[in-house]
Amino acid sequence: MRFMVIVKANEDTEAGVMPSEEMLSAMGAFNEELVKAGVMLAGEGLHPSSKGARVYFSGDKRTVVDGPFTETKELIAGFWLLELKSIDEAIEWVKRVPNPTGEESQIEIRQVFDPEDFENAPEGLVERERELRAEFDARAKAELNQNR
Repeated sequence: MRFMVIVKANEDTEAGVMPSEEMLSAMGAFNEELVKAGVMLAGEGLHPSSKGARVYFSGDKRTVVDGPFTETKELIAGFWLLELKSIDEAIEWVKRVPNPTGEESQIEIRQVFDPEDFENAPEGLVERERELRAEFDARAKAELNQNR
């Protein structure tokens, strides 16, 4: 099972305040643990919403709104994508995350849908999704090897 681990934004992350050297080291060490355990698929910090945009949909109409966005508690400052056996395992990993702000923080865990989860998927869709994932994984591996 894949889980998205979502680090919630706060006023500092939205103001573009960079993590301390100590926090960067702690997060780097935690990321290293995840990689060595073979459970980390991806993980990144995000720029503040002032550098982002939202696209709103209404039928065929698309409306773009540039950041920043006012509801800080609804924003994301970073994420990990982890491959784990259960939500309980995800919780145990998240309990070990260095506190992102050193103060009040929140990290959300959400299971990612796999193609097999869609019982009503059109014929061939699940297999095509598997093929696309394999293609993506192969490209990511090739890029990684090329950058070494």
